Amino acid sequence: QVHLVESGGGLEQAGGSLRLTCAASGRSLDFSVYHVGWFRQAPGKEREFVAGVNYWSGERRYYADSVKGRFTISRDNAKNSVYLQMNSLKSEDSAAYYCAARLDSGGYHLDPADYEFWGQGTQVTVSS
Repeated sequence: QVHLVESGGGLEQAGGSLRLTCAASGRSLDFSVYHVGWFRQAPGKEREFVAGVNYWSGERRYYADSVKGRFTISRDNAKNSVYLQMNSLKSEDSAAYYCAARLDSGGYHLDPADYEFWGQGTQVTVSS
């Protein structure tokens, strides 16, 4: 079992930056073997993929077109954490942000149904 907790959300002005953290915990957890994704959900909308990173070194990072060039996903396995650096924020980035994890099996995972473990979410609000 993997327990995920997101933090770092808040209110920010358009053009500003926020850094989200996804901290993982669990008995005998080896977080390095997990593929991690960030998703977001705005009121009345479906949950959508934002960014993903593969296991171990995390050299495979991929992004939704809407955030490419502005957001960066990274991981620190020693701290059992994955980060989402969000720059040049726009009002349309406002949403609840969730991190999710699954044992890595290669490939890319953009579908929320691919993930087994989820955090409770952190709210990001961007004022224009």
